Parts: sequence; structure tokens; C-alpha cells
Amino acid sequence: MLNYSEHAIKRMKQRAITAFEVEYLLRFPAEVRIFKDRKIASAFVGGRHLKVVFVEGENYIKIITVM
Repeated sequence: MLNYSEHAIKRMKQRAITAFEVEYLLRFPAEVRIFKDRKIASAFVGGRHLKVVFVEGENYIKIITVM
């Protein structure tokens, strides 16, 4: 289950990034890095280089921000 923070939703709107693009990136990341307790997935999606910062729990993924 994906949960989006208010911050992530705000950034998605500002940057015209769709939920479909975020979900695609999480399913097919080119790279995933770990920074402290968060993961950063990145890939080219729709001709743009996108990054998603998230926290992964046992039954959920919390989207922190999208760039």
C-alpha cells in the first residue's frame, strides 16, 4: 500500500509528476540508495529523471517527497 505525505502531494502537483509515474519508478528503479532510514529511488520516466524518497514498512510504503 502506498501512502503519500502532504509534502509529496504538494511537490507532485508543483512538478507535474503523476501517481502513475511514481508507482512506475518504484516498480522499475534504475537505482535505489539508502540514506539514514530512507530510500531514494531514481530513474528516467517519461523523458525526465525522477527521484522518490520513501520509507518502506512491512505492509506499506510512505512517499516522503518526489523530485
